[in-house]
Amino acid sequence: MDYAIVSVPAAAIRKKPDHRKEMTNQLLFGEAVKVLKIKKGKWAKVKSLHDGYEGWVTMSLLQETDEETAATRSAHITADIFTPLRSGQVSLLVPFGSSLPAYTENQTRINQQVYQVEGNVLNRTTIQAGAVSLDQLVQPWLNAPYLWGGRTAMGVDCSGFIQVLFKTLGIDLPRDAWQQAQEGEPVAALHLGRTGDLVFFDDKEEIVHVGLLLKPELVVHAAGKVRIDPIDKKGIINRDSGQRTHRLKAIRRYW
Repeated sequence: MDYAIVSVPAAAIRKKPDHRKEMTNQLLFGEAVKVLKIKKGKWAKVKSLHDGYEGWVTMSLLQETDEETAATRSAHITADIFTPLRSGQVSLLVPFGSSLPAYTENQTRINQQVYQVEGNVLNRTTIQAGAVSLDQLVQPWLNAPYLWGGRTAMGVDCSGFIQVLFKTLGIDLPRDAWQQAQEGEPVAALHLGRTGDLVFFDDKEEIVHVGLLLKPELVVHAAGKVRIDPIDKKGIINRDSGQRTHRLKAIRRYW
């Protein structure tokens, strides 16, 4: 197996080939990988083709495919917080931002398995800035619990949340906050920020957190849970406690 596609709602990617080891990422239904190594016929070390992230996944969560199919980025993705897919007696509930390979007429296909898509779908190639309301995209995520390595509303970390949101907007970002901070164009000051800009926060000069501006004075981010908090030029203030929680380091614009 050289290339594969995730065939379950969300596949845990681990630091080591062991279920007890740290989950560093999740790959969503329809996302493709290059298989780098196989261990004991059960675990595969994979490299995600959309962001280059590497880790270990159990092979039962993958369907083998050819290089051309894996390299073809799916234009269509699911737009509901969870979307039912059905194929005969097989039923899946896939998370927001799942890729839909070979999508046409409300159907998606992985190899010979064809699924009926019973939900809203976005075409990433036709999205234009302002065409999708960020407020509408964000609302279903509010109060989703924080989960290190997570990328779904059942559990998500700060950079995973941002990466999946931006995928919906047709923008492929790297996985980690420090990597995301190297993309886009710098914004000089918070008062110049716009809806959709990303704000980054540091700890001893290292980028450790990211959020999305809804307004120059409001940020949505995953910290404990996905939440909306006030922000000023110094950083985030927790709406509930009034305590400052994150120190603003940089602002970046991506469209």
